[in-house]
Amino acid sequence: MKLLVLFALVGVVVSEVFFEERFEDGDAFESRWVQSTHKGAEAGKFALTAGKFYGDAEKDKGIQTSQDAKFYALSAEFKPFSSKDKNLVIQFTVKHEQNIDCGGGYVKLFDCALDQTDMNGDSPYNVMFGPDICGPGTKKVHVIFANKGKNLLTKKEIRCKDDVFTHLYTLIVKPDATYEVLIDNEKVESGELEADWDFLPPKEIKDPEQSKPADWVDAAKIDDPEDVRPEDWEKPEHIADPDATKPEDWDDEMDGEWEPPMIDNPEYKGEWKPRQIDNPDYKGAWVHPEIPNPEYNADDAKDIGKFDENCKIGFDLWQVKSGTIFDNILITDDVEHAKKVGEELWAVTKESEKKMKDEQDEEEKKKAEEDAKSSVDEDEDDEDLDDEEPEEEKEDDAEEEEAEAADHDEL
Repeated sequence: MKLLVLFALVGVVVSEVFFEERFEDGDAFESRWVQSTHKGAEAGKFALTAGKFYGDAEKDKGIQTSQDAKFYALSAEFKPFSSKDKNLVIQFTVKHEQNIDCGGGYVKLFDCALDQTDMNGDSPYNVMFGPDICGPGTKKVHVIFANKGKNLLTKKEIRCKDDVFTHLYTLIVKPDATYEVLIDNEKVESGELEADWDFLPPKEIKDPEQSKPADWVDAAKIDDPEDVRPEDWEKPEHIADPDATKPEDWDDEMDGEWEPPMIDNPEYKGEWKPRQIDNPDYKGAWVHPEIPNPEYNADDAKDIGKFDENCKIGFDLWQVKSGTIFDNILITDDVEHAKKVGEELWAVTKESEKKMKDEQDEEEKKKAEEDAKSSVDEDEDDEDLDDEEPEEEKEDDAEEEEAEAADHDEL
C-alpha cells in the first residue's frame, strides 16, 4: 500500500507545466515576449485586447494582430525541457475576429538556439501547430515536425474552424509515438506518427530482382472473336440536309457552287466495337513482391516526434487581414490538466461571447434598416420639394400672365 501511495505521489510530481501565458497583467507581457526585427518595416505589431465581443473583458484579453498585410514574429522563452520520455502538449486559443480570408494562426516550438530578435520563416523549429486559412481551398490545421533537417507535414487533412469565435487547439504527442489533435477539447484526429508522417523510410520495398513475367496476362476482358460488325453498321456521322434548297438569289459565279448544309445523320451508330468477354488466360493483377527495406531501422521509430530540447515558443505569421487574437497558451506534459484548463478558460466564456456577438449583429441590422428607411424618406422629401413651385415663382408667373393679357387687350 505504501508503494502504491509513493507511486501516486511521484506521478503527481512528474507532471509539469513548462509554459503558460494568459496575458492577464496588461502590457507587462511585452517584457516576456520578444519582437523580431527581421522584417523591419514589414513587421506588424501585436496589441493587447479582448476584441469587439467576448465572454469576459479581462480574462479574454489576448494579443491581436493589428495591421493588415504584415508579417508577425513574436516569441517567448521558458526553462528548457526534453520531450523524449514524456507527453508533449501544446495548447492555445485562436479567435479570427476579422473573419480571416488569408493568414496563419499557428505557433512554433523552438529549441534554445533560436535568435528571438531575428526569428523568421527560415528559423529552424521543432513543431509547428495550429490553423491556417487562405481562401476557400486552404482551411487546415498544420501539424509539422522537424526531422533530420526536414519539416514533415502530416499526410492527413485536418480541417480548422473558420468562423469568428474563439476556439481551443490542442496537440498531444505521446512517448509511444502516437498523437491526438483536439479542437474545443474534442478529438478531431489521432493515430501513429510513423503512419501519418514520413519520418522513416518504408519498412518494405519492391524487390528490385523481380519483374512482371513477359507472358503474364493482366487483361481481364478481351474482344469476342466471334462478334462481327453488321454489314449495315457503317453510316456517315453527317449528311447533307435533304430539306435544304438553293436560295433564289444564289449566284454560282459570284458565290460559287451551292452545297446543302450538313446535319447529324439519324442512322449514324457510332464507332463499332466488338463486345467484351472474360479472358480465359487472365492471371489477375500482378503484384510486385516486396522485401524488407535495408534502410529501415526500427530503433529510429523510438525517437520520432521527440526532442531533446524545447525552449521557446513563437508566432511567425503572415496575415492579409489582421484581427486574430491569441490567448491561453499552455505547454505541459499533463494531458488532463490541459483539458481542465481548456474548460476553465474557454468553455465557460464561449456562450457569453456568442451572445454578445449576436446582440451586436442585431443592433447593426436594426441600424442598417433604420438608415435605409431614413434614406428612402429623404428621397421622398426631395421629390416632394421638386414638385412644389416656390411662392415667388408663382407670383412672377401671375404678373407675367397679367401683363400678357393687358398687351392682348391693347391689341
